[in-house]
Amino acid sequence: MASTTSTPLSISSSSTLIDAPRHPTATAASSSQCVNLPNLHALPAVVHSPTRLAKTTAYCRKIARNVVAMATGDPPADAVMLAETPEIIKTIQEAWDKVEDKYAVTSLGVAGVVGLWASAGMISAIDKLPVVPGLLELVGIGYTGWYAYKNLAFKPDREAFLQKIKDIYHGIIGTS
Repeated sequence: MASTTSTPLSISSSSTLIDAPRHPTATAASSSQCVNLPNLHALPAVVHSPTRLAKTTAYCRKIARNVVAMATGDPPADAVMLAETPEIIKTIQEAWDKVEDKYAVTSLGVAGVVGLWASAGMISAIDKLPVVPGLLELVGIGYTGWYAYKNLAFKPDREAFLQKIKDIYHGIIGTS
């Protein structure tokens, strides 16, 4: 394994930016005005997991993107993202302003989250019981078969079922 040395990279003010490992074949004639990013294939075997390598790579790319943006005078990517979020916030605020009873909507939202949490807990508790999940699966298969036979197997039943769905739909939206 080749040995690598760590040298601080600096800009003309000689302030240390990054301790980057230098590749053994890299020349020592790098100027103080040029910032070289390390070659990822030449990194030592210190990286223990692909997740850490991915996070490091993403962070280095973000820094390099911001440095390039600052050098060209463009705003950094974070500033561009912040400029786009007010459109989303504006849309949400407009929808919230249209709501007449904010207390009821908030209460329904909280009740929905609590109900979802409670049902998930109940389902996970039932799923841990030894016989019940298999029994419930058989009940579900049986009910699906009965429902398909009753409503979908024969043409007159199918037409009556579709008419019932249309009636319910028109009853909800209020058109005749």
